[in-house]
Parts: sequence; structure tokens; C-alpha cells
Amino acid sequence: MPLVTAALSGFIFGLGLLVSGMADPNKVLGFLDLAGDWDPSLALVMLGAIAVAAPAYAWVRRHQRTLTGATLALPKRRDIDRRLVWGSAAFGLGWGLAGLCPGPALINAFALHGPALVFVAAMLAGMGLYGWLTRPGQ
Repeated sequence: MPLVTAALSGFIFGLGLLVSGMADPNKVLGFLDLAGDWDPSLALVMLGAIAVAAPAYAWVRRHQRTLTGATLALPKRRDIDRRLVWGSAAFGLGWGLAGLCPGPALINAFALHGPALVFVAAMLAGMGLYGWLTRPGQ
């Protein structure tokens, strides 16, 4: 059952990215271009996502379980450290340069969009490098 739930959730997430335009790098770059031809439509998408996620998150915090009954381990840390700042900066830089973040990048890579394939390869390389640098004994 967890695999079916994960696949269904991923499908709905991907469909939402496509319908909202979040998978279109030009739309995202237009949203990030505050000094040029700014496209505010993705702000509405983000507000809609918050409106859906906030009550769901509140429910999860109260029940500590998913709708399927799986136990959740929510993060306890709330501090801002160097790793969080550098990771956020790397994410934002990649998003701003490519107009993609991981979900939309995967959608575009499956469509064999060249820049997305490069983005996903770089993302996987970065994840591998992080795993190698932070493994125990390093």
C-alpha cells in the first residue's frame, strides 16, 4: 500500500506542477524577474499550495500519522545553521539560473528536455557528493 500511495501522491504532485505552469522554466523565470517583465501568477499558485498544505500539516502535527496510518517523524530542529543557509542558497541559485527545481526538472527530463537532463545530472551529482562528504568516518 505505501508504494501505491507514494505513486498516487507523486502523480498528483506532477499533475499540479503541469497544470499550474510550475514545470515551465520560462514561467518560473518570469516570476523571478522582479526588475523586468514580472509574472506574478506563480505567487497565486504558491498561495493556493499553502492554503491546501497548512490545514494538512496542522492535522499531521496533531495526529502524528498519515491518512494511511503510517507514523511520521517530523523534524525537531528549528535553528538556522551554515548548512541550511548554503543549501538554501544553492537551491535558489539553481532555481534562478535554470527556472527549475527538482520536481519540475524531473518532469522535463522525462520529456527529454536537454537543459533539464543537464540539471538532473548536476542535481544527482550534487546529492552524491553531499552523501560522500557527510558519510560517517569522513
